[in-house]
Amino acid sequence: MNLKELVTGKPGDKQFLLGNEAAVRGVIEAGVSVAATYPGTPSSEIGNVLSGLAKEANIYFEFSTNEKVAMEVAATAAASGLRSFTFMKHVGMNVASDSFMTTAYSGVNGGMVILSADDPSLFSSQNEQDTRNYGRLANVPILEPSNCQEVKDMVKYAFDLSEQFKLPVIVRTTTRVSHMRGVVEFGEVVDNSSEGESHWKKGFFKKNPAQFVPVPAFAKDMHVALVEKMDEINKITNESDFNVESYFSQNKKYGVIASSSAYNYAYDVIRYNNLDIDVLKLGFSYPFPYDKVADFVKDYDEVFIVEEVDPIIEKDTLVAIGKNNLNTVVHGKLDGTFPVYHEFNSDIVANGFNKYLNFIEENTDDYSDNLLNLQEEIPSRAPVLCAGCPHRAMYYGVNKALEELGIPLKDAVFASDIGCYTLGINPPYNAADYLLSMGSSVGDGCGFSIATNQKVISFIGDSTFFHSGISPLINAVHNKNNFILTVLDNRITAMTGGQPNPGIPVDGMGDDAPEISIRKLALACGCNYVRVINPLNLDQVVKTYKEALERDEVCVIIAKAPCTLIKGKTRKPPVNYIDSNCNGCNKCVSELACPAISKDGGKIAIDQSMCDGCGVCIQVCKYGALEAGRGE
Repeated sequence: MNLKELVTGKPGDKQFLLGNEAAVRGVIEAGVSVAATYPGTPSSEIGNVLSGLAKEANIYFEFSTNEKVAMEVAATAAASGLRSFTFMKHVGMNVASDSFMTTAYSGVNGGMVILSADDPSLFSSQNEQDTRNYGRLANVPILEPSNCQEVKDMVKYAFDLSEQFKLPVIVRTTTRVSHMRGVVEFGEVVDNSSEGESHWKKGFFKKNPAQFVPVPAFAKDMHVALVEKMDEINKITNESDFNVESYFSQNKKYGVIASSSAYNYAYDVIRYNNLDIDVLKLGFSYPFPYDKVADFVKDYDEVFIVEEVDPIIEKDTLVAIGKNNLNTVVHGKLDGTFPVYHEFNSDIVANGFNKYLNFIEENTDDYSDNLLNLQEEIPSRAPVLCAGCPHRAMYYGVNKALEELGIPLKDAVFASDIGCYTLGINPPYNAADYLLSMGSSVGDGCGFSIATNQKVISFIGDSTFFHSGISPLINAVHNKNNFILTVLDNRITAMTGGQPNPGIPVDGMGDDAPEISIRKLALACGCNYVRVINPLNLDQVVKTYKEALERDEVCVIIAKAPCTLIKGKTRKPPVNYIDSNCNGCNKCVSELACPAISKDGGKIAIDQSMCDGCGVCIQVCKYGALEAGRGE
């Protein structure tokens, strides 16, 4: 489909949408005026789509420098009476949490919705934390869609709920819900047309310090008001149409309570195997609908709780059973029926049910077994840096500099960060020893330089530097630390799909914007040694690292070269291989690990369709066996 139909589509239209695209339609139907994010998978596509549609949809949209800023942009817009939307991956909630927690107290005037996309099984994340814990920590409502239609409907409904109770509302998705596809029927669109010069509607902030300035005297009352609001919302969750029963049982022995993508697996297993089990799907899961759940479980001897990551619904169900003096037995994560980690699938759910129902015959040749057999036959392919990626040259160069200075790898510590460059962990680079979170490589550099006498080299991307690398760099200079900070400036937020960042002269809506200089920022932080280099020039890379390694201060090396995947980037002719000059040293393969270079029958082979013509391999070869391509 043409994505513009997310804006122009009429009520009753049906489209086959990605879960994240359905979220965008929900935002448009809700009449949102302001949206802000920092890109993070599995929520990235929401920003990519909104970026292209914002003006037509009368929405101000930005890729903020980090999730905390995005949260604050949305909160202030909602305080000004506008509907606002912020979205992020689950770990982004950690960055935004300080402002998020207080927003729950101060509340909003216009509707404010926070979509947090969890990542069970850590497909693109450093942990699989459960956003539902944040909802309980801040005491704000949580909606959990299980399909694309629900994503759209729940996002739209969340704005109505938010405005009714003057609270932010969380919509919690998962990787599967974000990236599944399904038919979505469109609804009515709330008018958000602008009356001024800007393409988005402007609000007006009415001063009310008792609501928006949470000094202790006011914050005490805010907390009381929050608890009272959630008590009222609890009445709604017990009657919500998003909490739906499906009845298949004849004997009322077994029931299931499930949410989000885990519900889909449970439903499929029950229907496929004709199991005698009834199901309660919790789509509006917090405040927890204790009355609804107690009324459901009282009719069953045993109830399975099917949810991904933490046993949150399970614990609340046990509370509901205890409060109502019921005898229903609960099976879930706490008793080992289901795993306490990673995402589920139909087999995991079926095996959990089977521990009590014994419906699976031994040696069953099921779908997942066939899939596993197929996977065993497919060659494994680990993720690698792209052909022509400038990060590869930096990792090669830093290792050469250490080698030429006689510094063994054990005496060097590589602090890595969140981005494509984390792939530096792989051989032959071995350039990732420690990683915590976005921007942590700089703070880690501070710590290692204090705690050890080893040489410390930190790696951070340009977008990540803007996100959370500046404050720790100031800390490093002020506390006289000694390490090298390598800023891998590939002119884009690469890993999440090529979004802009403050280092390039374009904003989130495609308009011209001031380009923020990383070099000037480093100098302003007090760094004396700041060098901007071309990472594809290996002599320059090695020379600069050797200089920095011999200094006793914070050194900043900015490796500036565009990501090879940037749209419109000029591609050089692929490298040519001259067999007669090759001495078989294999260094172009073993020391670079470029996916465009391989050995075929004892000879070097250049994949002409993959080679970017970056020329780094030509510099590695000392025998003239590789030369620049001449093109057609």
